[in-house]
Amino acid sequence: MSGKVGIKLILMILVLSIQGIGRSQYVHSGKITFERRTNLEKRYNDPRMRRMINENNKIRNEGFYLFFNDTSSVFKGIPNEKTDEMSWMTAKNAYYQNLNSGKQLTVLNLFGQSLFIQDSLPERKWKITDSKRTISGYECRKAIYQKNDSTRLYAWYTSALVPSVGPEGFCGLPGTILGLATEDGGIIYFAKKIEFVSPSKEEIMLDAGKNKTFTLKELRQKIEKDYGNTPWGKRMFDDLFRWL
Repeated sequence: MSGKVGIKLILMILVLSIQGIGRSQYVHSGKITFERRTNLEKRYNDPRMRRMINENNKIRNEGFYLFFNDTSSVFKGIPNEKTDEMSWMTAKNAYYQNLNSGKQLTVLNLFGQSLFIQDSLPERKWKITDSKRTISGYECRKAIYQKNDSTRLYAWYTSALVPSVGPEGFCGLPGTILGLATEDGGIIYFAKKIEFVSPSKEEIMLDAGKNKTFTLKELRQKIEKDYGNTPWGKRMFDDLFRWL
């Protein structure tokens, strides 16, 4: 082997080794672009609502951002610049989390108004399975959350992205959630793009400003009192608290 060839070979090995080390490093901050796919036929059972749904509009695809680092995260919808007459049929809630203090600020949209929930990070009992799938280039493990007798949710997380965060404020797993779905597949989130950036303080700020805040319990009581006796009150309640 000549000297020049030997040097080139050594340099090539070093470059490949460095690239391999870079890929194996754990990620502590970034920006994830999610796509949410909602099947409106599965979401709405009311005959009046179903009359507005057809084969052309029954599937809604919407975008969300998840910014995160070791201490904070924010999950929020990507603004749609186009006019969308069906946008009111799906909610775009925002979740701000402080992982150090264990606090979460949730911003819910109700009849065009924003409701602010200031409470502790949710505690969920996950069942981690051996099932795996690859999402955006990361091997993810499947976990199951049995919310109640009629609601089961599936999540796919990767430990390569360290912070315990995810779409719709989901957390509590040993890594970042890149996929989230209801059991019937009516609502599905999947990560489409992962960028290794450091979010600014403004992007992940946890602050309700001067807005009135509720705890989760207080908001449940308020909605049950204001709308619980209406025929659509329970459906609205279930929809608002689907992820909470």
